[in-house]
Amino acid sequence: MIDPDWLPFHPAPSAPEFMVPDGAVDAHCHVFGPVAEFPFAPERKYTPCDAGKDKLWRLRDHLGFSRNVIVQATCHGADNRALADALQSSRGKARGIATVRSTVTGDELAQLHVAGVRGVRFNFVKRLVDSLPIDELAGIAERIVPLGWHIVIYFEAADLADYYDFFTSLPVTVVVDHMGRPDVSQPVDGSGFNLFIKLLAENENFWSKVSCPERISEVGPPGYEDVIPFARRVIDTFPDRVLWGSDWPHPNMKSHMPDDGKLVDFIPDIAPTEELQQKLLVDNPMRLYWPEEIS
Repeated sequence: MIDPDWLPFHPAPSAPEFMVPDGAVDAHCHVFGPVAEFPFAPERKYTPCDAGKDKLWRLRDHLGFSRNVIVQATCHGADNRALADALQSSRGKARGIATVRSTVTGDELAQLHVAGVRGVRFNFVKRLVDSLPIDELAGIAERIVPLGWHIVIYFEAADLADYYDFFTSLPVTVVVDHMGRPDVSQPVDGSGFNLFIKLLAENENFWSKVSCPERISEVGPPGYEDVIPFARRVIDTFPDRVLWGSDWPHPNMKSHMPDDGKLVDFIPDIAPTEELQQKLLVDNPMRLYWPEEIS
């Protein structure tokens, strides 16, 4: 049963005016359920609506994308069955980011790799997790090194200073969700966002997703204008280490539910040239998630 405070995803997203380049990758999206087949975790902090793989594939085609990177969200906990099922049905057109516990076996990690998982997600958003077992996460990070996986971290800007040393100690490539959720009411060259830029500048293993203006913006749709300077700064400074994702089906949204077509139309506002768009949507995600296909 869906939580009444959360909005369901847009029932009929518009067709984007911006045509993404051939081979474009939606590098941050989710699958939820269907709950009758893949139950949600008892410890979850929210209950989303069913948003299974078939709906995701239809949205992918509608928006003009070719591939997806599916990220395990907290509502499914460390039960990655819905994720693995979607990856196995994608015919190689999706990769995954799993959530695992320290008790995960080597065989389980190997099975996830065969399914298409290429990383694990560490969630540091305090309202979404009960605890932050740093030692356990460090152990998981060491165990994924032989697999060639990377780590996705999700945190809010106010907490970056507290976790900075741990983040920079991670022994693999690290991808930051949603630019670290910057406070866009502050200057783009202020101390808060400068710390995030420093994180990427001094650590070449760090990447950033320039996604989710609908979560970050204070002015809201349709243009999310207050997010543009932050995303532009990241893309202009680190064009070879940025990714874009829709975040469909937009869990935990309360104020408004974005039109996914309009989110695609936001891309040229933050990546205004064809060269930047190609890197953001094709070259970078292919290099990270499908390196075997790059000649």
